[in-house]
Amino acid sequence: MSRESSGSGRPAAGWEIRRSGPVQRGRPEEGTERTQGTSGPEPAALESLAETDGFIPPHGGYQELLSYQKALVVYDATLHFCDRFIERRSRTRDQMIQAARSGKQNILEGSAASGTSKETEIKLTGVAAASLKELLEDYRDFMRNHGIEEWAPEHPYALRLRRLNRTPGANYATFKKGVEHPDAAICTNVIAGLIKVTCYLLDRQLHRLERDFLREGGLRERMRRARLMARGQGQGGKGRDFRDTRD
Repeated sequence: MSRESSGSGRPAAGWEIRRSGPVQRGRPEEGTERTQGTSGPEPAALESLAETDGFIPPHGGYQELLSYQKALVVYDATLHFCDRFIERRSRTRDQMIQAARSGKQNILEGSAASGTSKETEIKLTGVAAASLKELLEDYRDFMRNHGIEEWAPEHPYALRLRRLNRTPGANYATFKKGVEHPDAAICTNVIAGLIKVTCYLLDRQLHRLERDFLREGGLRERMRRARLMARGQGQGGKGRDFRDTRD
């Protein structure tokens, strides 16, 4: 396949994103006994609270995040790329693989920690984005040093890659023909394009996390609201709505 070239090194525009599926809600373990002689809400109030206003928010389900799915493809593609084109003893090889791994692992860790620390989730999501942007620069260095032009958004192959990114459940096999193409120019541009769309998704994810934090607060605020609600129910009242309470 002949390589067509045009345009600049700007990230490809128009990437489509697919909404991720629902995630599991963290639930407190049942069966905890109250310390004898300690005042507190009645068990019925705690049961009602667990079903409605528990303070651990929905979290986990990183496999359903489109950003994680793309980052996993980028990691696998980078392993294959480095085996083909980068000297095994090269420091660049280790750095590229580590950056690709950091991208997917920090998405995973941020999702797992989100139930108890929104700050950690935001921080790790930012680290994932930074790692992948570092990796993108390594691919651009390779292209520059080998006389390969980065595809512009309107390049026919970039448009083809954009269509593939719309494929529901896209994985490594979806992009395998491009990632493992004999032409280094096609291989490199395909992986660079995948990194761009992953970074775009992570930037969107960070904006959403920021909005969620401003609207809902963090764990300490949730714990306080949940405790006040449980105390109100335990006193036989209907319970006040403490959703707007702030520390």
